[in-house]
Parts: sequence; structure tokens; C-alpha cells
Amino acid sequence: MENDVYRTIEADAEALFKEKSSKFLCFAYHVTTEEQIRERLEVLYKKYYDATHHCYAWRLGPRGETFRANDDGEPSSTAGKPILGQLLSHEITDCLIVVVRYFGGTKLGVSGLIEAYKTSAAEVIAAAEVVERTVDDRIEVRFSYMAMNEVMRVIKDMQPKIVEQCFDNLCTMTLSIRQSQSEQLLTRLSKVEGAQAEIVTNN
Repeated sequence: MENDVYRTIEADAEALFKEKSSKFLCFAYHVTTEEQIRERLEVLYKKYYDATHHCYAWRLGPRGETFRANDDGEPSSTAGKPILGQLLSHEITDCLIVVVRYFGGTKLGVSGLIEAYKTSAAEVIAAAEVVERTVDDRIEVRFSYMAMNEVMRVIKDMQPKIVEQCFDNLCTMTLSIRQSQSEQLLTRLSKVEGAQAEIVTNN
């Protein structure tokens, strides 16, 4: 996969998995911050307050550089890790998967638990729509009215997304473009007489 492309889920998804009378309710959420993760977990804790376990894993950032797995009382590495493993093997990030377990009276054993949580995570990923997104840079360009035509020509040519624009005494525009093209856009805009361009943030 190209460096400036990553995979995530388009929208929230749910699935149900049953194993030896234990019920596993599976939830996948598109998230971009730890605050959103906390909010989703709180809702599930309240709604399924009588469940035996709320196990989860998540990855954040285009490279999945921030991640966590939680067994919530299941034997170590039998729940959170297999869920995280599914996020990794499907190369999905900006995603939280929670598996809510209702114990059905029959113990599954360590290997049974690992398999059940792995399958639960796989089921909810299968129920979700996985999409590719690009890692984008934001570029701010300031220019005089005299440079307007030249700047607009570059924009028309390279097709960045226009995030904000303000045409006052000095014109400013904030543009968003995929990372692999940002250097080229920056160079072309900087060459326009009466224009200044710089990368402001990565998102």
C-alpha cells in the first residue's frame, strides 16, 4: 500500500457470534481520538452493564502508531490481543472494536477464548465497509490579487481540496492534498510571483 494511503471503516458496524452458549456482541466504530473511544466504551458499559466482559482493541493514526488492547478480566492475551490482531491483519486503523461477552456457563479454555475473540472481531470487520483514505497535508497560500490567475491555474491543474478561502486585501487559501503530491503543489505555488505557500498541519 502506498505510504499516504490507509484503511479504515466507513461507519459503525455490529455482529453477533455464539460459542458454547456464550454470546459475543461485536461492535466496530470509526474513531479518530481517544476521547471518542472513551465515549463509545462508556455507552456500551452502561447499555450492557450485566455482561461478563467488555474486551476491546483500537488503533489510531494513519500508520496505526497508537494502539491498545484490553482483556477486561479474561485470561491475559486471550481477548484484546486477538481483536487487535484482526485490526492488524486487515490493516485497519482509526477503529475501535469492542466485544461484549455474556458467559453461557461452559468454559472455553485459553485457545477457545482466543479463537472466539478473533472470530468475533473478524465477523464485525466483515460487517463493516472498509475504505481507503489518503493522508493529507494542509497548505496555506497567501497571494496578491495580481497573482490570483496564476494561483488558480495551479489549483485547477493539481486539484487540491479548498478548505478555506478569504479574498481581502491579501488573499489566503487553505488547501488539502494527499501527502505524496504536497511537495509538488508547494513548489508550484511558491514559484508564482506574489505568492507564499507553506504546509500548516498534517491531518
